[in-house]
Amino acid sequence: MFDVFGSVKGLLKLDSVCIDNNVFRLHYKATVIILIAFSLLVTSRQYIGDPIDCIVDEIPLAVMDTYCWIYSTFTIPNRLIGRVGKDYVQPGVGPHVEGQDEVKYHKYYQWVCFVLFFQAILFYVPRYLWKTWEGGRIKMLVLDLNCPIVEDECKSGRKKLLVDYFHTNLHTQNFYAFRFFICEVLNFINVVRQIFFMDFFLDGEFSTYGSDVVSFTEMEPEERVDPMARVFPKVTKCTFHKYGPSGTVQKFDGLCVLPLNIVNEKIYVFLWFWFMILSILSGISLLYRMAVVAGPRVRLYLLRARSRLAPQEQIEAVARKLQIGDWFVLYQLGKNIDPLIYKELMTELAEKFEGNDKV
Repeated sequence: MFDVFGSVKGLLKLDSVCIDNNVFRLHYKATVIILIAFSLLVTSRQYIGDPIDCIVDEIPLAVMDTYCWIYSTFTIPNRLIGRVGKDYVQPGVGPHVEGQDEVKYHKYYQWVCFVLFFQAILFYVPRYLWKTWEGGRIKMLVLDLNCPIVEDECKSGRKKLLVDYFHTNLHTQNFYAFRFFICEVLNFINVVRQIFFMDFFLDGEFSTYGSDVVSFTEMEPEERVDPMARVFPKVTKCTFHKYGPSGTVQKFDGLCVLPLNIVNEKIYVFLWFWFMILSILSGISLLYRMAVVAGPRVRLYLLRARSRLAPQEQIEAVARKLQIGDWFVLYQLGKNIDPLIYKELMTELAEKFEGNDKV
């Protein structure tokens, strides 16, 4: 477990060179760390602690615990409304008639730690693809110009290399930029599909889980149904069958306490809000990206905001020559290069492009 945690420790480090954006990092850094941390928490409680305790007459407790953990437990949905101690002993627990009363089985809890870890892997896939496709291009182009203290001779040489690079590779970098845009789309698709996946995993309860928890506190105590007790019950029922002395099938009805669900219910409340916020931010990011791809004026405005120290006429002279791929690389460099050096780079690029126009 600690080896797994150590392997993702690198996600906590700040990258020396930025090759993406803040929303992208929310997917592969924040969300992956959150999901793995939750997976380790559930794993420690599930396999080191005691995840289930069952009470039943005539059956050894260890046997009942193991049986009910493997074959799942159940609750009675029509026993969720009322008052504890008067209408029922615990929410969802009470007598029922087979074939008449609805019975809801809870089988998910054995799989929560594995599902959370699998989700973390899926959130890292777009980052892995982008790192593979990117190939260290931005890091190579930065050439240590992210440090404000650089010798003049060294700085001049590196700036000249950058100017020559943009001049030589002008209008050839669109595919590079569109691969990043594809990864942004994958991030959005991934978070939306995972919301539906968790809804399927929790038997259709996840899509409204967070909003139900919020609205639960505003209802009357006798009328409200605790969504956390419905989705993650702390006390459930379990039926054990065995042969009696005469060979007839005997039925033993037991109560099971699931302390692990105290952790699970809080985890999924947090994940509901986190995934909803992340999907909204990702959708806004895609709208922003569409505006960038379709609008040269938007790209000019963003380039001005990135290189505020450079004269506007020089920025416009550079922007007129750039296609979407050239603009993307130059904008990414602006995130990593010292602002003063970036201003000088824009000046030299403008002179280079204007010089070509005069030839």
